[in-house]
Amino acid sequence: MYLNCHSFHSLRYGTLSLETLVARARALDIAALALTDINTVTGIYDFTRACLKVGIKPIVGMEIRNDDRLLYIGLAKKQSGIGELCRLLTARNCDSIALPTIAPDFAEVTVIYPLANVPPELKAHEYVGVRPSEVNLLIRPEWKRYLERMLILSPVTVSNKTEHNLHRILRAIDRNVILSKLEPHEVCAIGETMEPVDKLLEVYRDYPQLIANTVMVMEGCSFEFDFTTPKNKKYYTDSRQGDATFLTGLARAGLKKRYGENHVAARERMEKELKVIDELGFSGYFLITWDIIRYSNSMGFMHIGRGSGANSIIAYCLGITDICPLELDLYFERFLNLNRKTPPDFDIDWSWQDRDTILEYIFDRYGKDHVAFCGTNVEFKYRSIFREVGKVFGLPKEELDALATQSVDMHDDSSVVKLVQKYGKMLEKYPNQRSMHSCGILISEEPITDY
Repeated sequence: MYLNCHSFHSLRYGTLSLETLVARARALDIAALALTDINTVTGIYDFTRACLKVGIKPIVGMEIRNDDRLLYIGLAKKQSGIGELCRLLTARNCDSIALPTIAPDFAEVTVIYPLANVPPELKAHEYVGVRPSEVNLLIRPEWKRYLERMLILSPVTVSNKTEHNLHRILRAIDRNVILSKLEPHEVCAIGETMEPVDKLLEVYRDYPQLIANTVMVMEGCSFEFDFTTPKNKKYYTDSRQGDATFLTGLARAGLKKRYGENHVAARERMEKELKVIDELGFSGYFLITWDIIRYSNSMGFMHIGRGSGANSIIAYCLGITDICPLELDLYFERFLNLNRKTPPDFDIDWSWQDRDTILEYIFDRYGKDHVAFCGTNVEFKYRSIFREVGKVFGLPKEELDALATQSVDMHDDSSVVKLVQKYGKMLEKYPNQRSMHSCGILISEEPITDY
């Protein structure tokens, strides 16, 4: 019955880790659970794993907000629904296209509107969510015509009153204000906790249609994801066989250039590596890396291939690395072997002066719909935690500096400092903001927004 759960991936809003959220649901014998973080799907894959591990049906989606205004909630009926939701946010983030107040015509997404944003007409896949505190409003004439299209909307954001206080601190940090300046619409209701299902259903006992609609929507969502196969771009040419043939030709040409005509040990090592690379289906990965190196060379750039990729004679023959693995007795199996199912990893360095040109080529060559920088979560850290929490309690700069630089036992024993320490410790390891990996690049087979 919980179609609107937030984790701490709803940055500076939710207080629940994915593990805590799923554990709470398991303790209450909840059979199905939906994760709908605000304007992100960051947690859906770890959430799915955690749910399946304890026998809970995972439902995933996104809560669409414009600043603090909830527009609607989207639940993916299947994997492709995630792509629809991601493309909506990508258009906003990358192309500055405003989020539509009324949901677009999704094909595989169920939409739930709050009472504060109900359109005049609902499409077949759209519903109106009614919070427990809003049930008494349903006797009003303006809502009666929507009854057949209504369902239970009981958001989950915190576990208890203490976490609600933590939520308010997070909101104050996000708004850069002291706690007393927070507006009511900027924080969640104190009752946004997960309760036993029987207790929740009792609130809606006079409206069985809402209960039935909620069950129907949950049954109609089925998020399945294959965690066992890489989602990287599969082929450089148009097929696996084409990649293998092309890579073999390049390797033989490179072998002749590096070792001459009759180097038996090098040829045997090359054939052995080609066989393993083909069996694992990684020919395309080598070719994509070679293509980027080829472009770099054409521009006159210098590059350094390092790491375990130097163990490959194919990498040496293709010019990806400049280290002869035979000369240094480097074993290919350390880089790639038949027991490894994850893609290999080439570490390649360019000068900062050339890096943007290389990145621009990758995006242009493989398409911005299939290429992305690897993202990271920047967590709350010790120094920043106490400074940020202290600010929302209104502490002056001198005390903030002391909180951030002195050990805990050196701080004043005031009630405010104790509160800062209490809630600051609760925030350790919470994600604070999203950032970008310094150099990681993803090239996907399907459009990157599908994930």
